[in-house]
Amino acid sequence: MSVARLAETGSDGITPPEPALTIAHMLERADAMRGLLRERQAETEAAGNISAETNQMMVDAGFYRVIQPRIFGGYGFDLPTYVRLVTSVARGCPETAWVLSLVLGHVHQLATFSLEAQKEAYGEMGDFRAPEVAAPQGSGVSVPGGYRVTGAWDYASGCAHATHILLAFTIDDAQPGSVPMRMGLFNRSDYQIVHNWNVIGMQGTGSDRVVLNDVFVPSHRAKPYPPMNPVLPAEAYAESPLFHGPARPFIVTESASVIVGAAEGALDLYEESFLSRKASGPTGGPRQELAEYQLNFGRCRALVDTAKAALLQTADDYMAIARQTCAGGESCSDDVARRMTLVILQSIHLAHKAVDIIFRTVGTSAGKKDSMVGRYWRNVAMLRGHLAHQSDSAAINYGRTHFGFSPVGIA
Repeated sequence: MSVARLAETGSDGITPPEPALTIAHMLERADAMRGLLRERQAETEAAGNISAETNQMMVDAGFYRVIQPRIFGGYGFDLPTYVRLVTSVARGCPETAWVLSLVLGHVHQLATFSLEAQKEAYGEMGDFRAPEVAAPQGSGVSVPGGYRVTGAWDYASGCAHATHILLAFTIDDAQPGSVPMRMGLFNRSDYQIVHNWNVIGMQGTGSDRVVLNDVFVPSHRAKPYPPMNPVLPAEAYAESPLFHGPARPFIVTESASVIVGAAEGALDLYEESFLSRKASGPTGGPRQELAEYQLNFGRCRALVDTAKAALLQTADDYMAIARQTCAGGESCSDDVARRMTLVILQSIHLAHKAVDIIFRTVGTSAGKKDSMVGRYWRNVAMLRGHLAHQSDSAAINYGRTHFGFSPVGIA
């Protein structure tokens, strides 16, 4: 898709900040930040949010633009690159990675808004960072040209550092048989933040409540949600295959990347403990010399590596399907999308198991409130309970739909 073609719609395209930035260079930047992110973990948790400095560091590194379409000022990299970037950041700080992963990942949601709305969102510079709350915790009153929206939405991860926000709300003018909800694209100035995020894990994500009070959203920035037949503006996405892929596995990849990266970070600390501590009790030898610790380290290494390999392979599979859809227009089947999602959920299982082994075998010092191993364990345990990670219901619904039955619940 050429910039000239998009110009027919009234846009000349946006040049990314570093047009020659490569995948390798972006990933090197993420790896180089790991030490600083680890140093800031306690501060992030205590503050209940990532700092403005940390956020700006990621903005300047181009992380939020990793998959953003190049025509809109992004770098247009593929899903495996996204996974590698987020896992690298999560290895240093899962809470920081959660904000990054979700906020940057919501360009996938933005892609099915009207082209007019997308051009407004990206503006002149392509600077777009948007949390999303898909649960309809507000309502819209129909007025000429759009809706006036009022409500309070919890769990708005990254809302303090956003440029926009995507919020679902019910509407009062839904016609029989039509979608009774909308997802609105709102500006940062449209909402206030209520600090109500107080949890045992992932405290540093700033997943607070956002409040709108009678805010107008025009119709072109309020799409039916969930969309019955989502359509990408062809003139903008002909050269962005990632966005032609199915939503379900992409959404779960956002959070799975954080969990797998966090498991890598916990394993780093586990190995460091072997080299710095001796076993307690009668043996008293260096931990790396003892079979028990060698066994547990090997088990965890296999679990983490397998989890990451599965996640990356599924990201590769996703891109192959997305490219096929982009080229020929044939959408991914629901069966295939659900199968990919099950693999991603399995990677979460494996990563969680590794972190649990690490926590229960590294020593009781991990239970201290300021323990970094303990923080990784709390964070992963918190994420394991996320609604999107319920693999039992996902497996049931795969079986149901595969054999011709309707899914149950929302998984």
